[in-house]
Amino acid sequence: MNFKHLHYFWVAARAGGIVKAGEQLHTTPQTLSSQIKLLEDRLGRRLFRKSGRALELTDEGRVALGYADEIFALGTALESALKQPRDGPRDIEFRVGVADSVAKSVAYHLIEPALNGPDRVRMICSEGKFGDLLGALALHRLDLVVADEPLSRKISVKAFNHPLGTSPISFYAAKSLQLEGTFPQCLNGAPMLLPGAASPTRQQLELWLTRHHIKPRVVGEFDDGALTKAFGREGRGVFLSASVLDDETEAQYGVRVIGRSDELVEHFFAISVERRISHPCVAAITQAARRGFLGPPGG
Repeated sequence: MNFKHLHYFWVAARAGGIVKAGEQLHTTPQTLSSQIKLLEDRLGRRLFRKSGRALELTDEGRVALGYADEIFALGTALESALKQPRDGPRDIEFRVGVADSVAKSVAYHLIEPALNGPDRVRMICSEGKFGDLLGALALHRLDLVVADEPLSRKISVKAFNHPLGTSPISFYAAKSLQLEGTFPQCLNGAPMLLPGAASPTRQQLELWLTRHHIKPRVVGEFDDGALTKAFGREGRGVFLSASVLDDETEAQYGVRVIGRSDELVEHFFAISVERRISHPCVAAITQAARRGFLGPPGG
């Protein structure tokens, strides 16, 4: 592909027309049109269509524009990186995605070490569904995905799992919620707030409840952990969270730990396109997690 042709298309799309783009590029509209036509011939797709006197992007043109945005943003980042002095701190843009099933407090503790290195880091953090984040990682729109499940071999994304560690899972209840008996039998018939059906914790929990012959009364199911805790704080039901956050969860939500089970374990992973970690922010995150915030990855 001729990237000069792609650049002409990109400027025309962003400028809103051939004439304005020609003024920005200091070239004639005829030259610009012919260069964009060569790009369309190369791709085998029309990128613009006429709409009255104006031009608008086709569906294929909008797809091409998205990729062009990424390509020229990376070019700008490359230029900026190479212009930085070799000695002294560097300016690093770190784009990290956090699966929405990961508790916000856990996510903070896991990714905060990226800001503690010698380089000046600008962190761009986004939250979303695990599959959507993996798609962004594959397109190099993210440097790292933090999740509570590993990348499956069934997913056609070339990336690698870096285990960060584990935490047992605790059961919490508001002080106003009266439960009968000792743990875990006190959960029998008790109101419970479950994680969403797609959560790895949910699958473990259902097996654990069956194994111990416990049947709670399900009050609600939530994909958002913070919303689950908000309902739990008001005494609407027992909820679960990583035991590593026991003190923080009790203090923040005014609840108590009623029990925990080492049979229920939450695993955390950093997923990147690098098999051997070289990005300084990713290295800082993996090293800090393994030094003590979480239990060992195999735990």
